[in-house]
Amino acid sequence: MNKEDNFKEKFKEALISTLKVISDDYKINENENKNLKSKNFNFLEIDNIKNKQDYNKIRAETDSEALKRKFSNNNIYQKNSPSNSSCKLLYNISEKIRYEVLGTKMLKGISRNLKNNYSFKILNKKKDHIKSKEDVEISEAFELYMLKNFMEIKLDSLSEKTLSYWEKDFNNSFKNHIKYLSNNLENQDSYNSKFSEILQNMEIFDSEKNEDEKKTEEENKQDENNSNKNESNESSKSEESSQDDSLKEGVDGIDDNNEFRLDEQLLDADSESDSSENIIQKSKSGISDKEYKIFTTEFDEIAKAETLENQEEIIKLRKNLDQQLTNFQNLITKLANKLQRQLLAKQNRSWDFDLEEGLLDSSKLPRVIIDPYNSLSFKKEKDLEFKDTVVTLLIDNSGSMRGRPITIAAICADILSRTLERCSVKVEILGFTTKNWKGGKSREDWNKKGKQKFPGRLNDLRHIIYKSADTHWRQSKKNLGLMLKEGLLKENIDGEAITWAFNRLNKRKEERKILMVISDGAPVDDSTLSVNSGDYLEKHLKKIVKFIENNSQIEILAIGIGHDVSRYYQKAIKITDVQELGDVMISQLSGLFENKKKFH
Repeated sequence: MNKEDNFKEKFKEALISTLKVISDDYKINENENKNLKSKNFNFLEIDNIKNKQDYNKIRAETDSEALKRKFSNNNIYQKNSPSNSSCKLLYNISEKIRYEVLGTKMLKGISRNLKNNYSFKILNKKKDHIKSKEDVEISEAFELYMLKNFMEIKLDSLSEKTLSYWEKDFNNSFKNHIKYLSNNLENQDSYNSKFSEILQNMEIFDSEKNEDEKKTEEENKQDENNSNKNESNESSKSEESSQDDSLKEGVDGIDDNNEFRLDEQLLDADSESDSSENIIQKSKSGISDKEYKIFTTEFDEIAKAETLENQEEIIKLRKNLDQQLTNFQNLITKLANKLQRQLLAKQNRSWDFDLEEGLLDSSKLPRVIIDPYNSLSFKKEKDLEFKDTVVTLLIDNSGSMRGRPITIAAICADILSRTLERCSVKVEILGFTTKNWKGGKSREDWNKKGKQKFPGRLNDLRHIIYKSADTHWRQSKKNLGLMLKEGLLKENIDGEAITWAFNRLNKRKEERKILMVISDGAPVDDSTLSVNSGDYLEKHLKKIVKFIENNSQIEILAIGIGHDVSRYYQKAIKITDVQELGDVMISQLSGLFENKKKFH
């Protein structure tokens, strides 16, 4: 063990000891590492520490987790949790700040770690794009408000500007209660209950949520009454069938009255001839809160990667990716060979018998012994390949993936495409993001048309084809480097991207179709979420994924980069580094090829 590894091991032991002492939980040990990771807690993942700030961040995360264990009762937390999904986000922030403030009062070291980490986070957050209230996410502003008023952290000028757009709204609701909340930090029940009450009474949530809830209730009552009066059991079954068809139609993107299309640019002439592609859902009059809307598709685009940048820059970015891959060359070679062996071993073995040459068929030897005039019989194994299989890799190209996550994703795509093609499995690599921050031309159009309530998705989509299924990896490998271009990564609207990938995959003639999504968590688009419910994009994502999992022959798997995505996908795994790819991909991919039926 070298000095660096020895230091990291001692540092890990110190973190565990700190967690034990602060939380009063002395049952924690190194064997619990896996359990801790599965709970989205990564303070023990120290292999990738590069600088002093990384150490400070991990120390702060350790302290926060310990304080949560010590001061936060989950039963009380759940009991007082608001029903409004938009309120829940702020409620979570308030609880985290509560137990962290208690920690700062308990020990000076904890106070220093937490405040230093928050101060660094505040100073390094990009806010140059903020020009109006609509540019500020409410959760971001609320966290700053809590840090300022409860943890007494000094904000910089840009953070003060960010908070200023929402501070009046917060003060109207909280200012008279700050003293009460501060006095009840140790009484979680009183604190959580009061916070939940304040949040649910805030006007910024009331106007949206109550209207939607009332509409939904009224519509449900009307449906029930109509069903009881006018429909027999047979007609009810017919209606259910119609609803299922409607959902399927929404996922396939087909609607005779109102089709949403993205212009498909530069598609392979041998595989796809359509100039446009059906995307997402139909729109109806009388929208309920359960339906997904799109304000406009006029500014959306589907583009091949090579059209987004000049060739010189693409080659330069590919060289950058190759440099990253150099460190993992041995890993990649071993992984590719091992995965190839396992995948090929999953093929159903088939033999040709009664041949004049090949392997001796021992089962026929008894007849030769009985009758020496019988000739020896030989057999030969048939050469079977995965000729009927296609895999689509759909990669999140959002701003939160910037840096190491997107590098891991690009390496993932590179390894998987190379390895699977060795096994005669066709691979398609797609990416999804938006053309602009904060809504782009779609939002400008919405502003000009009077800012209608609940407009639905309000940003310009950009879906990227890095490698089509019929193109060999060698021909497209330079395109993968484009993921490292920082200016490309913006917002992520996962539900529509999965529908797009699903539609492309569904057109393929292969018998076996697998969709693998690589992402770092929840869908986020500030423009859309600022004028719709806080879980608007999440609900749509869950609906799309659920349909594919339950009603489609396409198998779907998700890889979460640094985040657990199992709340969206039945089959999901989490990785934090390329070093984990070996075991993860071998187990998951070989599992996919074992038995198709087990996933339906």
